[in-house]
Amino acid sequence: MTSTDREPRSDVAAGAAPRPDVAAGAAPAPNPHATAEEVEAARHDTKLAQVLYHDWEAETYDDKWSISYDQRCIDYARGRFDAIVPDELQRELPYDRALELGCGTGFFLLNLVQSGVARRGSVTDLSPGMVKVAVRNGQGLGLDIDGKVADAEGIPYDDDTFDLVVGHAVLHHIPDVELSLREVVRVLKPGGRFVFAGEPTTTGNVYARNLSTLTWRVATTVTKLPGLESWRRPQEELDESSRAAALEAIVDLHTFEPAELERMATNAGAVEVRTASEEFTAAMLGWPIRTFEASVPPGRLGWGWAKFAFKSWTSLSWVDSNLWRHVVPKGWFYNVMVTGVKPS
Repeated sequence: MTSTDREPRSDVAAGAAPRPDVAAGAAPAPNPHATAEEVEAARHDTKLAQVLYHDWEAETYDDKWSISYDQRCIDYARGRFDAIVPDELQRELPYDRALELGCGTGFFLLNLVQSGVARRGSVTDLSPGMVKVAVRNGQGLGLDIDGKVADAEGIPYDDDTFDLVVGHAVLHHIPDVELSLREVVRVLKPGGRFVFAGEPTTTGNVYARNLSTLTWRVATTVTKLPGLESWRRPQEELDESSRAAALEAIVDLHTFEPAELERMATNAGAVEVRTASEEFTAAMLGWPIRTFEASVPPGRLGWGWAKFAFKSWTSLSWVDSNLWRHVVPKGWFYNVMVTGVKPS
């Protein structure tokens, strides 16, 4: 599928960050593949919740987040890598073997492989459903990809196995982040690098949730007015969206300060640790846009809106990268990335 036959929906900007409209406060929706007892147990077992929720999302996740494996998302994934690994440190590309931790549908690693960052890779996730989709996506692209169901706090590979470990919007799902980073360092070869992107900052998460909650309330109120009924999704769909968002709140465990991520990576044994952040004004626009899109019937906004939303986000991202990053504290941006190296 090419970039021309997908709407460039603005929600690609958000990565896989928390759904801010959880403020609706509804109860989690049942996983169609889980029993009622399992869903109730998930409220008290975060790893079970991760499995149930991500299995539930697996087959529709790419559509939900406007994920593709064409040039649009290849450029997006490579852009995250380039933003945290400067050109002068990329002379060894491509890495021979890479691992994606918490792979979801494989968005980050598959697009990085296509961009020339790595030759082959392995995908892991706590969710069997996600691993299945990620491997299928890799095979469909003709890539050398294998997959395992795996806990990020106990990665099932030998020491010194990988040249590169990556992850996108995964660390905030892991109960013990520092333990997971120790595992990452263990499975890396000496001199190997890890890159984690798309993690929500503490400050960014506050304004994203508040802006999106306000947008959700205004949109669902205004569309009740006479003459605007066609702009309102059926109530059962709105309720389902709120319930899904509430379940996301169970599996989203952390937000981060950049200095905190650097400390954890250093404590895990990494050297050359650094962080970078992105999306400031882009996030302030992107989250309300995404929330508004979720409040109206699918297809109601049309191609013109999609182009406006995507171009607005890319323009503001440019302003953030070229202006605000020189003025605004790193922790005020929405997304934070971290990289480090295993000592040689």
